[in-house]
Parts: sequence; structure tokens; C-alpha cells
Amino acid sequence: FQPCAQLMVPLVLLALGSVSSAARGASAFRAPVARQATSLAARSTPQMTLPIDLTGKVAFVAGVADSTGYGWAIAKALAEAGAKITVGTWPPVLGIFTKSLEQGKFDNDMVLSDGSKMVIEKVYPLDAVFDVPEDVPEEVKNNKRYAGCASFTISECAAAVKADYGKIDILVHSLANGPEVTKPLLETSRKGYMAASSASAYSFVSMMQKFGPLMNKGGSAVSLTYIASERVIPGYGGGMSSAKAQLESDTRVLAFEAGRKYGVTVNTISAGALKSRAASAIGEKGEKSFIEYAIDYAKANACLEKDLYSDDVGQVAAFLCSPLAGAVTGVTMYVDNGLHAMGLAVDSKAMEGSMKGN
Repeated sequence: FQPCAQLMVPLVLLALGSVSSAARGASAFRAPVARQATSLAARSTPQMTLPIDLTGKVAFVAGVADSTGYGWAIAKALAEAGAKITVGTWPPVLGIFTKSLEQGKFDNDMVLSDGSKMVIEKVYPLDAVFDVPEDVPEEVKNNKRYAGCASFTISECAAAVKADYGKIDILVHSLANGPEVTKPLLETSRKGYMAASSASAYSFVSMMQKFGPLMNKGGSAVSLTYIASERVIPGYGGGMSSAKAQLESDTRVLAFEAGRKYGVTVNTISAGALKSRAASAIGEKGEKSFIEYAIDYAKANACLEKDLYSDDVGQVAAFLCSPLAGAVTGVTMYVDNGLHAMGLAVDSKAMEGSMKGN
């Protein structure tokens, strides 16, 4: 990953030549060579570059609890571009996360390309299934895993960010949860289905409601989705595929509503499979996890035969949150090495022998 000064999008201005009718003849055969040389020179020497510079921007990234997930990668990419980073962390793991930060356990993962370290200015407790304090049931309030976290609903978190920073420029929704994710849809309960929708989709709507008024005009909101929203992915159950479809639909509606009301862009990134801590929990213990199967399948069948890294998603998120993407909104951006474009599994036994020469 490159630092903000080197996150460049080159615009090559190609020089075009022409040959007048009076010059036709022997010289006419030399003109194309001259034009070709000029074009090659233009390609090797870009005439303009557009840096991603988020210096002075404030970002709030919801759903960061370790250094393995996409939320962390997005925060790091935004830091590379100069943004101030704040994060929201689920209360039951808040203590472990902050202690690990203090003890330097994430130091190696915080190093930026210039040798400095990413600075997380503040970590806020956030449980995105609760909008206001009145939503929190007594069993949660009295749960020892929530001890020391008096204010963790979305509205309280937004109020705390407002008190500390006044305004923000970037909002990232990098969280999801489906308590019955290992169950097929046919075995998913109403409670489990609604819980997946609440934590994974409506939480983004609620965050836009509460954080939208804090966002500066020209700001950006980004969430994370998955291809299961539009394709059948066995093993990704419990209503999570439905929740991701809701999230993508809500992204388009929010792009209009928040765009008109707050002047911000709203997009979602359909990210490929990554072996994060949360994703690794999908599947039976002692067996190859769902995410491991998904990663192997993607590498075998995607357009690009290479590993997908969290930084790949982080860089695209930085672009979407930058002025370069100021006219891009309501988009589901695929960052999956092209897997979404495939209609056949090329590693299928049924396809044996069909890919010779490809």
C-alpha cells in the first residue's frame, strides 16, 4: 500500500499527429512512426496525477476489534491518506482491544509506508443493534461483558463523537452478525433472521440517521457487503444473505436521501472472502471453516488467480472516501478479483478439459 502522496491516478494525455495532403508521399510513411513514438513517450511520462489526500478529515470506522479484518484495513488506508482515525468497538471485546493497543500487540500492523504508525485517536464503545438507551434490555445492562460501558448505543456514540470532534467527514460501517449464520435458511428462526437484519443492515440505516447530521458536506459513507446478496452461497446462512441484499438496497436509497439532505456520498464494497477473526467463526470447530472453503474457491475460479488482501479493500475504500469519487454514489463496488463476474466454476469436474490453453 502506498502513502497518500503516492496514491496517484495518472491521466495520460496522448499526443495526436496528422499528415496533411500536401505532405503525402515518402514522408507519409514516416509520420505514423513519429506519432507512435510520441504516444509511447506520453504513456511513460504522465502529464497529470491526482493524489488521494484526506489530511484534516475525520473518520469514524465502526466494527474494529482487531487487526485482521476489513475495518482495520480501511482505517489504515484512510490513515495513509492523512485522515484522523476514530473507531467504534463492540463492548464485550472493547477491553481486550484497547489493552492490546496499549501493550503494542498491534504495532507491526499499524506501521504506515513512511515508517510512522497509524494513530487511533479514540476508541468508542458501540453496539450497533441498539439505537437509543431505551432499547437496551436489563440483561444486557447487567451483563458483566458490558461492565464499564455505560453509553454504547448508536445515538450515544454519535453524541460522544460530536462532543469530541464536532463534525466528521467519513463514516465506515464494517460490522455484521448473524447468530444463526451456520444454519440453512430453511432452518433459520424468525428471531435469528431478524437479528441478522438488525445487526448487519438496519445498523447502517441507523448510523446514517445519527451520524448524518455530523457529516460535513462532501463527506462519504461506506459499508461492506458480500456476493451472497445476489448469488447462492451455501454455508452463509441464518438470513445473512438476505441482510446483505437489504444493505445493498438501502445503500441506493440512502445515497439519494442522504445525498439530498447532507450532501454526502453513500456506497458499499462487495468484498471477497477474507480469513478475519469474525469470518473464521463461521463453521464447525475442528473442521475446515466456511471462509477457508470460500477463499480456496475464489482463488480457483476468480478472473484473477491471486490472493485477495484486506489492503485491496482498504485502498478502494480510501478512493471512495476521497474527492476523486465525489460523483460516485449509490454503488456496490466489487473488490473480489472478479469472482462476481463468473458464471461457471472453472475448477468443477464438469469443466475438466475445457480450459486448455486458458
